[in-house]
Amino acid sequence: MARFWIAGWVAQQGFGRFPWGTLAINVLGSLVIGIVAGLTLTPERLDWHPNVRIFLMVGICGGFTTFSAFSLQVVEMFQIGDFAPAFGYIAGSVLLCLAATGAGILLAR
Repeated sequence: MARFWIAGWVAQQGFGRFPWGTLAINVLGSLVIGIVAGLTLTPERLDWHPNVRIFLMVGICGGFTTFSAFSLQVVEMFQIGDFAPAFGYIAGSVLLCLAATGAGILLAR
């Protein structure tokens, strides 16, 4: 539901055809998974049961982020000839999500 609401809200802001909503969702999910990993990576941090960590990282973060939508949007961009935005979306998604995950780990520590 959160993914749907955020994507809808971003689309209403009038940022054009670029899939800013999906990018924002994936970056936010990457930040959250980094925070959870940073908080629970070692027992010295938060000693949560491994199932709780898996639920948060795979269930919540995995259900919130959306690689399938990202993939479809890239293919659609290619199909209509928006090559530069498609490659920008690919590079931006990878770099921003990696940076957000790293930042989440650093914030948690």
